[in-house]
This record gives sequence, structure tokens and C-alpha cells, in this order.
Amino acid sequence: MKSNWMKWCVLPAAALMAGSLALAQEQSSTQGSGSSAPATQSSTPAAKPDPTIAQRKENQQDRIANGVKSGQLTAGETANLENKEAAINGETRADRAANGGKLTGAEKQQINQQQNQVSKQIYNDKHNAATQHNGNNEVGQRQTNQQQRIANGIKSGQLTAGETAKLENQQRGINQQVKADRAANGGKLTSGEKQQVNREQNQASKNIYNKKHNGKTQPKAKQ
Repeated sequence: MKSNWMKWCVLPAAALMAGSLALAQEQSSTQGSGSSAPATQSSTPAAKPDPTIAQRKENQQDRIANGVKSGQLTAGETANLENKEAAINGETRADRAANGGKLTGAEKQQINQQQNQVSKQIYNDKHNAATQHNGNNEVGQRQTNQQQRIANGIKSGQLTAGETAKLENQQRGINQQVKADRAANGGKLTSGEKQQVNREQNQASKNIYNKKHNGKTQPKAKQ
């Protein structure tokens, strides 16, 4: 009688244990299949981060260099744009110096707004009617060569924005003088005027070389 009672007690206990084991296995299987969902989500490409302050400056310089090289930007337009870029660079340096080398969120926003304005001006200057066409004569070819050297310096970072502005102001002065001399002589330059322009371009050429090799550079953005 006692053995029969023990048998009937053991059977329910065994059934309960079997049920608990099955339930645990089902929960483990459910959790395992659910863990694969995040893997599918991680395959979605991350959003592209906004360009840094340095990347934005480099992009503006590249656009200006391309405009100088193509003739879409005149010497005067380039000087004006680079003066603005130089001012933004100076403001950025001052802000970093005042904040342990960093920029606050508000300062970054302010610089970005300023670069937006310069960006619009670059576009407008490159698509207006004013272009740098110097002609195929000796004086014109010299002017074109100087612009190409300046464009290469901007692109490589050998010329800072401030240096470029000074060089292009010098070129603008020479261009205005040539234009005035031609207007006074039926579209031509006298021999003496050509010699004068050539001397001025020789001086400008030295300035371009010196500024490209003085150790001052426009820092490139880190990749």
C-alpha cells in the first residue's frame, strides 16, 4: 500500500519537471530568434555626418581655386572672397584660443552661417557676367600664367586665404592699369606700357613664389 502511494506521488512530480523543462526550452528558443533582429537593423547605413569646420574651409578654397583656374572668378572677385575667408579664419582662431582650443556649439553655428553666405557669393561670382579673359597676346598670357600659379597655390594649401587676397589685389591693380592704357590707345599698349606691365608682373611673380614657400599654409582637413 505504501509503495503504491509513493508511485502515485512520484509520477505527478516527474510530469511537473518535464513541463518546466519544456517551457524553459521554448523561452530560450524565442529569445534566441528575437536576438537576430538587431543584426538586421545594424545593416542600415549610418547617416553621413555634417562636414567639420576644417572640411568646410577646404571645400570653399577648392571652389575658389577652380574658379580662378577656369577664369570664372576675376582677380578682384577672388580677392574679395579670400578677404572674407581670412576674416572667418581669424575669428575661428580667436574663438579656439579663448576656449582651450575648442569651439562652442554657438560658435560653430555662427561660423557655419558665415560660410553659407560666402558659399552663395562664390556661386554668384562664378556665374555672373564678369570673367577673367586676358587674350592671347604676351601681356594677356602673363596675366593668365599668374592666375594659374595662384590657383595652384590655393588648391595645394601653399597659399592662405589672406596671402591669396593680397596677391589678387596686386593682380587686380595691374589688370586695371592695362585696361586703362588700352582704352587710352585704341585698344593697344605702347612699348613703354608693355615694359611697365612686365616689370610689375615680375614683382608679382616673386611675391607669388615667396608666399607659396614661406612656411605658411592653409591647413587641410583630416580625413
